[in-house]
Amino acid sequence: MSTARRNADGMPRREQPEGSRLRAGVSSTPRHSARATRAAGQSMRSRLLDAASALFKARGLNGTSITAIANASDAFPSQITYYFRSKEALFVEAACRDILHIAERAEKAAARARMPKAYARALTDSVTGADGLALFVEALILTRQRPDLVPEIARTIERLHVEGARAYAREMTRHRWRTHHAPDVAARRFWTIALGIALEGHATGRSTAAMSQAMREALGELAEAPSAEPAVASTLHLVAGSGRPSKDAT
Repeated sequence: MSTARRNADGMPRREQPEGSRLRAGVSSTPRHSARATRAAGQSMRSRLLDAASALFKARGLNGTSITAIANASDAFPSQITYYFRSKEALFVEAACRDILHIAERAEKAAARARMPKAYARALTDSVTGADGLALFVEALILTRQRPDLVPEIARTIERLHVEGARAYAREMTRHRWRTHHAPDVAARRFWTIALGIALEGHATGRSTAAMSQAMREALGELAEAPSAEPAVASTLHLVAGSGRPSKDAT
């Protein structure tokens, strides 16, 4: 029995005669239709990720079924396996997407800071206060048993480091702050400490405020504002009528 071909949404579609599909070696599918199909597929993936992320945060991986995700996203269970292969792969991709959004929000919050301490607090509060952080830590642990999911995690971590280094370098230059670490080193330190604090904090039931404080202590000073240089006082000379300094000049 032949397997029915499916469209971009994972649903069966009817075959057309070969002659109607190809003409002079060129596909008969209009380009605008191909773009519409890709857009529909991207929209469906986004809906599935949105629904899955919310359910995973509320119920965890084991407490969330493919059927529940499909119902929440107005989709068919077969569409989940079509786009993501498995529930675990969907979990990892949702967690990776969430952590990148967390990083983006933290970057925007920190950009409003005017002093190094406020900059560090904005970063740590934004990251540790996000519920998606724990989801990403769980995804990291999951990949120990699922080597096929490692590439998605590796790409996400590398992007966190690259984007973090770019943002850090930009803020150091903009404010003329001094730093003890190169931007790439600072970004890697930040995310290594953030993930470690999250793992420990969520395992022991620490509050987000306590985790943020612990993270700032572990990070130390992210930057140092330049000290204001004292103004050099000019010597005052009292000039006598002859044009020579008087004896009372100081």
